[in-house]
Amino acid sequence: MTTPLDRIRVGSAPDSWGVWFPDDPQQVPWERFLDEVAEAGYSWIELGPYGYLPTDPARLTAEIDKRALKVSAGTIFTGLHRGPSVWDATWKHVSEVASLTQAMGAQHLVVIPSFWRDDKTAEILEPPELTAEQWAHLTKGMERLGHEVKETYGLDIVVHPHADTHIDTEDHVERFLDSTDSDLVNLCLDTGHYAYCGGDSVKLIETYGERIGYLHLKQVDPEILADVVKNEVPFGPAVQRGVMCEPPAGVPELEPVLVAAQRLGVELFAIVEQDMYPCEPDKPLPIAVRTRKFLRSCGA
Repeated sequence: MTTPLDRIRVGSAPDSWGVWFPDDPQQVPWERFLDEVAEAGYSWIELGPYGYLPTDPARLTAEIDKRALKVSAGTIFTGLHRGPSVWDATWKHVSEVASLTQAMGAQHLVVIPSFWRDDKTAEILEPPELTAEQWAHLTKGMERLGHEVKETYGLDIVVHPHADTHIDTEDHVERFLDSTDSDLVNLCLDTGHYAYCGGDSVKLIETYGERIGYLHLKQVDPEILADVVKNEVPFGPAVQRGVMCEPPAGVPELEPVLVAAQRLGVELFAIVEQDMYPCEPDKPLPIAVRTRKFLRSCGA
């Protein structure tokens, strides 16, 4: 019998429509994304890259209201491991996104660490491993960010482990969680990125459940992933190869992840994100419809 997942609020994001950048000719127009995400049966969305959706709160509110949509979170990228010198520039960007997120009635800000390898060009930007000093900058910086965002905007930050960033593998994720204050910083567990980097989402939920504040649902194709790992393919080109695939074709199985999350006994967003940049404009909607149907079959 399917477990009723009544604490899980399912949504989708511009990512599932092939959107990675505020403006890119290979991406679908924002109006089409909003039309189609509503048509696919989702009621919750993320803002995606700042500037993709309208940034005027009144206009965006009108656009999402007429499609019966609501916003679950905004997203920012940060390079806090570089130390206090980047704080002012980081906060300027955070303030823009957090202000809009707050105006949309959302409660969460998804924080993605900066890439050590460029996701478009594959250029190596920094070493993939942080020094002890950089780890200290990263953890203290995230705690400061969590405090400031909460005080100023009333939002909770959830840090997103991500391929080709410094918070990716099981070891790195656990080190990050063990080094940060749960009152200030929690996790956005992305099931696809965590599997991509060798992690077990169910184990993480069962071990660090009180730190799971938000979910991104996606899967990886294990055969493509094996080749990606073997040949050290960067994340951007890996996505173009189809490493992130339509559920339920990949790993991890999503129903056990959702059941484990339900058992935490808290309200959680579970936002579908199938990385597809770039993709043909007619590709996302049928996948989104099938994915929503699949998640309903899991009880979500």
